[in-house]
Amino acid sequence: MERSDGSLSRRGLRGRETELEQLRAVLASVVGTGSGALVLLRGEPGIGKTALLGEVVTTAGAAGFAVGLGKADELHHIVPLSSLAACLLYGDRPLLSSDAFADLTRHHDQRIWLVERVAEAIEARAAEMPVLIALDDVQWADPLSRFALKQLPARLRTSPVLWVLTGRQDPAGPAQEIVEAAESGLLSVTVPLGPLSGTAIGQLADDSLGAAVDERVRQLLDGAGGNPFLAVEMLTGLRTTGPSGEPVPEGLVVGVRGRLRSLDPSTLRFLQMGAVLGRRFGLLEAAALYGRPSAGLLAELEEAVRAGLLDDDGDHLVFRHDLLRQAVYVDIPPSARKALHREAAGHLVAAGHRPIDAVSHILRGARPGDDEAVTLLRQAADDVLSVTPGLAADLMTRALELVPPGRPLWYDVGVQAIVCLTRAGRNREALETGDRLLAARPPLEAFGRIQAALGGTLWNLDVAEELRRRAETALALGGAAPEIEARLTALRALALSRGEDLGAAREAGESALRAAIETGDREAHVLALFGLGESALNAGANAVALERFTALSAVEPAFLPEEIVAHQHMDDFEAGRLLLRTADDGGSVPQTMLLWAQASQHLGLGDLDDAEADLVTMERLENDVHICVQQVNARVIRSWIALLRGDREAARHQLTAARERRATKPNPGNTAAVRFLEALIADDEGNTALALDRIRQVQQEGPFMRWRLLRTWVDSAIRMALSGADRALAEDLAAQAEAHGARNPAVPTATGIAVQAAGLVRGDLTLLERAVALLEESPRPLVRAGAQADLGRALLTADRETEAKAALTRAHGLFAESGAHAAAARVQRDLDRAGAGSRGAATPRPVQGWEALTASEKKIARLVAAGHTNRSAADLLVVSPHTVNTHLTSAFRKLSVNSRVQLAHVVMALPED
Repeated sequence: MERSDGSLSRRGLRGRETELEQLRAVLASVVGTGSGALVLLRGEPGIGKTALLGEVVTTAGAAGFAVGLGKADELHHIVPLSSLAACLLYGDRPLLSSDAFADLTRHHDQRIWLVERVAEAIEARAAEMPVLIALDDVQWADPLSRFALKQLPARLRTSPVLWVLTGRQDPAGPAQEIVEAAESGLLSVTVPLGPLSGTAIGQLADDSLGAAVDERVRQLLDGAGGNPFLAVEMLTGLRTTGPSGEPVPEGLVVGVRGRLRSLDPSTLRFLQMGAVLGRRFGLLEAAALYGRPSAGLLAELEEAVRAGLLDDDGDHLVFRHDLLRQAVYVDIPPSARKALHREAAGHLVAAGHRPIDAVSHILRGARPGDDEAVTLLRQAADDVLSVTPGLAADLMTRALELVPPGRPLWYDVGVQAIVCLTRAGRNREALETGDRLLAARPPLEAFGRIQAALGGTLWNLDVAEELRRRAETALALGGAAPEIEARLTALRALALSRGEDLGAAREAGESALRAAIETGDREAHVLALFGLGESALNAGANAVALERFTALSAVEPAFLPEEIVAHQHMDDFEAGRLLLRTADDGGSVPQTMLLWAQASQHLGLGDLDDAEADLVTMERLENDVHICVQQVNARVIRSWIALLRGDREAARHQLTAARERRATKPNPGNTAAVRFLEALIADDEGNTALALDRIRQVQQEGPFMRWRLLRTWVDSAIRMALSGADRALAEDLAAQAEAHGARNPAVPTATGIAVQAAGLVRGDLTLLERAVALLEESPRPLVRAGAQADLGRALLTADRETEAKAALTRAHGLFAESGAHAAAARVQRDLDRAGAGSRGAATPRPVQGWEALTASEKKIARLVAAGHTNRSAADLLVVSPHTVNTHLTSAFRKLSVNSRVQLAHVVMALPED
């Protein structure tokens, strides 16, 4: 920046006028448009990134921005959210109070939940004033901060939030990942910082030495290669020794060594202790590592500060630049470094720091056989597992390497490693770890624990038969502790829920539940209830499944989505709505599964637009955490929605996506779902033979997979079978619908579809009329519409045109109201045959403009324009804030706006309703 007299406000910014102008333009854009932006300052160490960042912070603060400034540290790059926390807690008016931040990190249990809460805090401040969040040295950011930084800029792109990051030149590093994640729909600017020109370096020399600058000094400065930090270090030496002193050696380390040689040896040792602790360190910790009382190091501290090597910010000592710390650090012999890091870890823990705070030192200093280091790594992994399972898995993998194989501790650590790897979605690695432990022939007690730990791994890998075999082997061998035996019993029951004998699965589950209650083991209790719920669901016993999943979610709230879906299977969508509204807001319920339940709710109630938005959001969040569970089913449903709307191209696109996702998770359920979708698309395209082939494949997938998939779609499958003259297939489908209806006499959808299926196969008008009457009690409009259409067509065939028109008209209205325009158009053709006259084809929704928005997008746009945050809009509409973000993103794209301010102007200009 320039002062009023035209000079630069910071001498270290000589030669950076162009870059400053770029940054001024971005600041102005954020203020002027009210939308977000991301800037990455990239360059080699010492090139001036920090100085430029400081200028941006100063300028933004003067312009009325709320500022959050932080710096990532190489030796603190593991502590979850530590890097971003510095930004959030910065200044006199932090974006989050220290109490709010402590509460946030204390009650979190999910990365997605945590990031959304941080976004809400920033969004609230951005509603008052523009916000700048600046993070220096992002390449050292901890994993959770990196995860958040990949989500937050895009999430907050509609608010005036400017993100400025500095990073080194690494095309595949964290900085680039963050930029790539934010590029879609967000102003992203990368500012590369190259070497300063000779003129700028000369100006730095003039600023520092004034009249003492001569040609010889300028020639020496050529050795800095245009790096301002190196140049300043050379100038500092010259200012001390004078231009006639010894020539300044090239290279920073050599240059700093020359300065360090002038220090008292005790000061140099003090600096080395600090360098081991990190760029920012406490005097007490350095004194402990030195082995002297802190009061006895005041002279050393004063000398280090006078020499320009350290700054004192009042709370901590800070090396003036990372390069200074690194220059001191590399002069410590490697073996000494390792020992000092190990000592530092011990001192930090002894001083009351958390194990995770010492982990960086443990990883650098621990040797095989260091049991104390293993204990610290295990504690740290347990602390971070909920939000950074990948980090927990890495820590446990390292801990396992430190324990000699075959020791009892090796098996204990291995079991914890399996759990962490499984939670991180690294199931193959978890299985390999478990099998390596088992290959060492552990004692029977350890054998049982290892097999129990592998239960979740095998379930995730969809190898239920292998899970059953392993559980039964461990139980047969005996020797396991009672709680482990209870878990193995529950795992066996869970595996049996995927088999053909569901009666045996139910009995095994009941036995497992008794054992779990008797031992008081919570994990066994959860597994037993889950197995019983799955067995009931697969048996088609919806009421029993609801009972089991309700009990399960009471023990483990993470299973609330399963309870919600179980209510939907009972046609109790009101209970589902209430549970969605009151879902635990403390992060204990997986957000992705909650979105799946919300999508199922919207889909069942015929809200196709909202269901699709939920599924899009769910897939995005699953991709964010790299744990993909429901993506095949989500793509199948989105394809079906496209067919209902008449968008064959979109349906085909979703089919391709479903096939790709099935290839990575080819279990029977996913296979059946993709086969059925292929049948739907083939039927829509008139390829009856292919449609029949795919329906037959669905029927062969398993004893329960058929109706579990087709419970509300069986009528479509029957119509395909009848169209292809495969009466046997149609009768088989009708029989499974009848059996499902008989198992669920209190569920109108189940009983109504059973009668509808029979009426279709038999061509029985009376049954079709009865089906329509039964389904009047069903809350599912698309199911009611299908039954009305079947009845109307049958009445039309029977020449009962008046009644046919009434049924077809009702079907048309239900389809059209749900946005199923292609289905409505087919019914309209039947109405035309009946001589009912055209009801007018639905006008296609435009691509751009206000009328392009869905009903939910319009509601959310109006709420946001009125000043609501994503959270408050979500609360009003009883949806996830993540879904609100999806709707809002779509609305911004259709309205060609980039900020909430611009959206408000669009909404204000609309005519009164």
